[in-house]
Amino acid sequence: MDTFGIVLRFFQNGGIFMYIILGVLVLGLAIALERWLFLTSAKISNRRLWDRIFPLMQGADFRNAQKTAAASSTPIGSMIGFGLGCMFTAQGTADRRMLPAVEMAMEESLMEAVPRLEKRTPYLAILANVATLLGLLGTIIGLIDAFSAVANADPAEKGNLLSASISVAMNTTAFGLIAAIPLLLVHALLQNKTTEIVDSLEMAAIKVLNLIRQPETSHSGDTVPMNR
Repeated sequence: MDTFGIVLRFFQNGGIFMYIILGVLVLGLAIALERWLFLTSAKISNRRLWDRIFPLMQGADFRNAQKTAAASSTPIGSMIGFGLGCMFTAQGTADRRMLPAVEMAMEESLMEAVPRLEKRTPYLAILANVATLLGLLGTIIGLIDAFSAVANADPAEKGNLLSASISVAMNTTAFGLIAAIPLLLVHALLQNKTTEIVDSLEMAAIKVLNLIRQPETSHSGDTVPMNR
């Protein structure tokens, strides 16, 4: 029998719960794909913007650094733009004594960015658990139906009928696990990717504060705090 026929019979034998679990899997994979693309884009955009801002910060050109950051919609741009905006006086001159305000502003912006980076990722773990539970529920209902069906069957056939019914009922448990395992793996990968981005934002914030605090010091040998 061809592969398609085997898969089709596997679904048909499992009953309606197979299609519900398939829907959960498709929804989870759609969320995973959207989050992966979003986080990958955010990571690349952050790195590119930092490569433009870092030389300006090294040269103590805080005004252009702030304008460059503020013009970007990336997480690092929002954080640095909001932070540097706090160090300018009403006359538009940079005041390094506003360093505490800059630090607080960047912390606030970082706290706003983290939920956007983590958005919808926890749903993957929930959907994995739902797929597993649906598989177990389908199996239990299948077993109930199996025992009910063989209750009035011929004693000589009860064993064969029960074995076949149990085999079919176990399909939902198997498919529930097939759906849950990749969703959990993708959830872990996305969490790790999110953590890397948040860590890079925190490192960039520290680097900005150090450059403001020591404007006369050369930082040409410093490592750019963006994950490559």
